Amino acid sequence: MQKEKILIAFDTVIEGFEELEKHFQLLRPPKGRDFSQEEIVELLPDCLALGSVFDIPVRKEIIDAGHSLKLIANYAVGYNNIDVEYAQSKGIAVSNTPKSVVAPTAELALALMLSASRRVAEWDRTMRHKGRTFKPSRLDGLGIDLLGKTVGIVGLGNIGRAVASRCQAFGMRVVYYSRHRLAADLERDLNVTYASLDDLFRESDVLSLNMPYNKDSHHLVNEKRLHMMKKTSLLINTARGAVVDEKALIQALEKGWIAGAGLDVFEDADRPDEQLLSLENVVMTPHVGTQTYDARVAMAREMSDNILGFFLKDRPVSLVNV
Repeated sequence: MQKEKILIAFDTVIEGFEELEKHFQLLRPPKGRDFSQEEIVELLPDCLALGSVFDIPVRKEIIDAGHSLKLIANYAVGYNNIDVEYAQSKGIAVSNTPKSVVAPTAELALALMLSASRRVAEWDRTMRHKGRTFKPSRLDGLGIDLLGKTVGIVGLGNIGRAVASRCQAFGMRVVYYSRHRLAADLERDLNVTYASLDDLFRESDVLSLNMPYNKDSHHLVNEKRLHMMKKTSLLINTARGAVVDEKALIQALEKGWIAGAGLDVFEDADRPDEQLLSLENVVMTPHVGTQTYDARVAMAREMSDNILGFFLKDRPVSLVNV
């Protein structure tokens, strides 16, 4: 009997989809590229599910092409690429992969934190330019210790908590802000302290952004709040680019309102601001929070589990529009 079709619109690891392939025929793009919007529209009509990813927009045209479409399975925790409301109106479910992204994204936040605090990227550039014989003076390029410092975490969900526990391993005090404060006993268990958003900006030596992007979090980090931060503080963003007013951040970095930043995301993901790229006191990565082999395989398995659970009803499904 012919298997029902699932369209995987993006290129990724082969591993992790083995169980899904036992039950469905997978339509995948050639190695090294994603399907184009036109190809998705052409291939989708007789597919039960669409596997999407954060940089493939799934809007009205694609959703309308899915005559048999029951599920859009996103290979990411965020789903701003999907018109969830329109999918809902068509009776189409949307799922994401919140579990498998937690550890790698938290690890990258710590990597950016360490790189910015110890000025690793600056020293790397200096070594490559000046060679092995370069010897800094005792006052050149001084960084800061993380031990004993306060890290403020905006958004204490799964990723925020993973960042918190890793920071605590470095001997940091953790304060947090979330729209919904945790219960007192959970705060004690996690060894975290709640603060208002503005107090968090004032108090933190390192500020880590770990909240989802929505209309309320747009430009949450703005000129006013950047002025609240310590001149010695660092801003770390592994959330979404638009939670930061990038023009205000550039000002803050150029004028010394804050000491530095570590950024994995940008307002314009395809073209980060040229001024930002020219600054020495910012460490940047191109949205690679889950760019590890282990994470890619885990995300493939989690996405597969969502599809299998949705159609076979044999396991939990992480749905975002229920």
